Amino acid sequence: MSLQRRHAAHNGLSLFTTFALVASVAATAAHAEDWPEFRGKGRVGVWTEAGILDTFPKEGLKVLWRTPVRGGYAGPAVADGRVFVVDYVETRRPRGTERALALDEKTGRILWTREWAVNYSGIRYAYGPRATPTVDGDRVYAASADGKLFCLDVKTGAVVWKKDYVADLGAHPESWGFPWGFSSAPIVDGPRLIALVGGAPNAAVVAFDKMTGKEMWRALSLKGDLGVAQPIIITAGGARQLIIWLPHSLASLDPATGRTYWEQATKVGASMTVATPVQSGSLLFVSSFYNGGLMMVLDDKKPAATMLWQGKSENEIETDTLHSVTATPAVVGDHIYGICSYGQFRCLLAKTGERLWESQAVTQEHARWAAGQIVRHGDRLFINNDRGELLIVKPSPQGYQEISRTHLIKPTTDPTNRRALVNVNWSHPAYANRRIYARNDEEIIAASLAADGR
Repeated sequence: MSLQRRHAAHNGLSLFTTFALVASVAATAAHAEDWPEFRGKGRVGVWTEAGILDTFPKEGLKVLWRTPVRGGYAGPAVADGRVFVVDYVETRRPRGTERALALDEKTGRILWTREWAVNYSGIRYAYGPRATPTVDGDRVYAASADGKLFCLDVKTGAVVWKKDYVADLGAHPESWGFPWGFSSAPIVDGPRLIALVGGAPNAAVVAFDKMTGKEMWRALSLKGDLGVAQPIIITAGGARQLIIWLPHSLASLDPATGRTYWEQATKVGASMTVATPVQSGSLLFVSSFYNGGLMMVLDDKKPAATMLWQGKSENEIETDTLHSVTATPAVVGDHIYGICSYGQFRCLLAKTGERLWESQAVTQEHARWAAGQIVRHGDRLFINNDRGELLIVKPSPQGYQEISRTHLIKPTTDPTNRRALVNVNWSHPAYANRRIYARNDEEIIAASLAADGR
């Protein structure tokens, strides 16, 4: 072979090798998926990555790394190769220090830490922050349990801007669903960062310029408590709608201006607006511990809504529809799947609230507040129960169908009521890069959910 032909062949092979490498990287990037906020992108609790295992290995999940952290309820967020988590350590009751940490997504190595002092006076279940960090580009937003909001640089942890809801916006800690502490993660919408604040006057909800912290608009006056709900944004009736669930009302606002589109009176005992509102087509569903379910029908021509049905029970034991605690339900087709007040996994008809079946199998324990976090992946549900287990369940109106179950993480939080394992795990995990990222009050872990075990 001539020297020229050898060079040509070599160059052709190099070009092919380079192309194959680029194609491989592109394919990997295509299936990778971030989890930049509470319940994932859009806060819908849906995970769409391919290449995920069908059942768990008999020997358990492959834990890729473990990193020590301190106390906290807030789950992690994952974006652009970093994992963000917040925690707390008590120094002298009721005071302590909260931290925001950024970890390397591949190794769990701590990249930076940002600390701030907090006062947990009057807050029960004082194990740490409640709100999952919200990541947007080069900024991550973190909210403390005593009502401070921080905008941090994702690469360095430097404070870009901050707000104190009490000092700056006239909020009262008693209005945050006292004694639960401030629990709501802000949501990004274009140039805005929208947050439940509980301020005055007319500042239950405030939109800030996400880059500077300057107030852009405020909306809604409180008629009681702010509660602990997470704001979401949906599209219905030809408009984008900001859904705000307060203990006294379910409201829809224009996210650009704060103008109210519609409002439905609600009654929520003990301010327990914990489960996030769920949209499914023209339906919008909310559920609370004492007062059960409420289903709204969204108008298809304008931003408006009417009530379709409402549960009649206001009792945590004698329940009728679905009395959720921390578990946000999943609406799959014509059915709702969720965990009720004492851990009952239930299936309801979405259009009527009629119960088709229930099972205690998910939580294994008929106990007050027994719960889990539900995420939809294709035609199945991933559920991490508060016993520290991870389950794969096939949603079916015919009855409970469990596919697989494994240990995920040690329960470490005292729920202050009698439980078989004493402690529980109430944190919502993140699903990203074919992994699950879960935390308790001692560590955060990354475990593989990839079909190839990587």
